[in-house]
Amino acid sequence: MTESAKEEYILAGDIGGTKTNLGIFQMGKRRPLVKRFKSYPSGDFEKFEEIIALFLSENNEKVKKACFGIAGPVEKERCKITNLSWDVSSSRIKKTFNLKSVKLVNDLGAMAASVPYLTSSEIFKINEERPEKNGNIALIAPGTGLGQSLLVYGSGKYIPVPSEGGHVDFAPNNDLEDGLLKFLRKQYGHVSLERIISGIGILNIYNYLKATGKYKEPRWLEKRIASEDSGKVINESAQEKGNKLCLKTIDMFLSILGASAGNLALTGLTRGGVYIGGGIPPRLLWRFMDGSFMKAFSDKGRFKGLMTTIPVYIILNSSAGLLGAAVEAFGSE
Repeated sequence: MTESAKEEYILAGDIGGTKTNLGIFQMGKRRPLVKRFKSYPSGDFEKFEEIIALFLSENNEKVKKACFGIAGPVEKERCKITNLSWDVSSSRIKKTFNLKSVKLVNDLGAMAASVPYLTSSEIFKINEERPEKNGNIALIAPGTGLGQSLLVYGSGKYIPVPSEGGHVDFAPNNDLEDGLLKFLRKQYGHVSLERIISGIGILNIYNYLKATGKYKEPRWLEKRIASEDSGKVINESAQEKGNKLCLKTIDMFLSILGASAGNLALTGLTRGGVYIGGGIPPRLLWRFMDGSFMKAFSDKGRFKGLMTTIPVYIILNSSAGLLGAAVEAFGSE
């Protein structure tokens, strides 16, 4: 990093279907440091440029470069966001705001770019295995949707691999999960992992378990789920009240997340570790260590021994995607 790069300001963004985070960064000794930050509800704006204009009007720093992590596939520096009507174009943003360079990356690619720069206080260890130096790294992140990515080491640095892995097929591992697949197939047709390992996925699992007739739903719980954030209510009811239906929902969610994280680890042979990102996992720390996640993660037949040697971490930094976008911005030409 040149001295001039350390002195300049860049604009970074993490664009999601629910909210859009923007930040102005300056390069620190080890990683980009945020100078200005604001979060906006994405649905309140007709296009992304409106948010940029508002944010820049509220801050005086002159930015030359920008990078935005976007919840959707980026093709030829354009992206139609999965859960919004926005059509985001790097060339249009560059021209509108007179920037030297604008880069668009998949949101999980942006989050993946942050992983090598996370501090020990920004991650939570699920196991005590040691990562292999320069080994491949996996990232799976359940939040509003689900993202997956890999980081491959080459030319002296980690290179994030763009992915829409949240939309791969769900693969059941037992009779209960077979039933979940059949239940959701009637509703969606194609059942992707995102239908299960996400905010709406928690509710989908809950509704399936309720439909089996094995678990009773109290009237108070029915009312709260109908009027509040269902994922939050289910998690709180499991943790604080010990409701059996909610507990089983959380355990099933963690088991499927564990199996999916294990699949990604095998796919990339990620001896450098597996990182669990997104907004949901930090809220489930209270249940992560009960064993269901790691059991499903490691249960890979003849490769069980290998799986037990791979370190697993939960990302606690809620702005990891924004940090990764800043990393990408400083690295762009």
